[in-house]
Amino acid sequence: MEFAGALRQAIQASGLTLERVRHRLERSGLTVSVATLSYWQRGRSRPRSRAVVETLEDVLGVEPGTLTDLLDEPAPVAGAVATPAAGRGALAAGPSPAAPASARGLWPDPAGYAELVGQLDRSGDHRLERLSVHDVYRLDEAGRTWTLSVRAVLRAAGDDIDRVVCVHRTSPAVHGADGGSGASGLAAARYCRPGRIRAGGGLVAFELVFDRVLAAGDTAVVEYDLGPVTIPEGAGPPGGYDRRFPHPVQHYVAVVQFDGERLPARCYGFSAEAADGPRHRLGELWVGTSGSANLAVANVRRGIVGLEWEWH
Repeated sequence: MEFAGALRQAIQASGLTLERVRHRLERSGLTVSVATLSYWQRGRSRPRSRAVVETLEDVLGVEPGTLTDLLDEPAPVAGAVATPAAGRGALAAGPSPAAPASARGLWPDPAGYAELVGQLDRSGDHRLERLSVHDVYRLDEAGRTWTLSVRAVLRAAGDDIDRVVCVHRTSPAVHGADGGSGASGLAAARYCRPGRIRAGGGLVAFELVFDRVLAAGDTAVVEYDLGPVTIPEGAGPPGGYDRRFPHPVQHYVAVVQFDGERLPARCYGFSAEAADGPRHRLGELWVGTSGSANLAVANVRRGIVGLEWEWH
């Protein structure tokens, strides 16, 4: 029996209304709308979070596996939802765990990247529209330690999306770290909770689990901090900060904060299509009395955007 039929039968047998099912899921810490439940039992969409369906089995009083075993069947093509950003050059389909085409060329070691993020749940990534991303990169006075604070606003382009995967470069000093909280990992998360965290090869990747399961059109705001990360002895102070974009973003803002009195002589914005491709300067940026420079870009497509600076 297909998932929709099994779910419809289980709901009818429980005697619960969809509103009561929604309420009981909410008491378990999961937010699923009545409309989403209706879509599931009519076959218009299918859950992609196994944890949600396991809780649903408990709420409906059915044997474990009654519904979750049916999630292994391939979802019908008719249930696929295209991201609204597709018309602006976004990917037409989600990346393959083995070879994420969305990130090809953005990282120096594509195979290492694929191995790292392949350990995480990216099933909803291509169904999330990135409305805005705001980075604040802080470099200490000695140029030996940096931290990063990020705020992202996301909108679901399909039902049953419960997380997003984030990937960042880290200092060579922390290559091969286990990815836990600390120098190479996630220091804090707000309006969400950390899922799995993996690190290696100069990268850290992690899941951010939303405080509710998103239905199509729902928005989520997540904030998180990385670091502090110590730059290895013998390496000079960083000469730039950039973000890699495997997915389009409507608005991107980057702020670089230089602590103390030591400021760069010049600062520029730049963009690039690939990690090993040429950089195109976007113009010189002013470093103000606050010791910071910023860059704001609209309608970012796939590629790299960042700031670079020259020390005296």
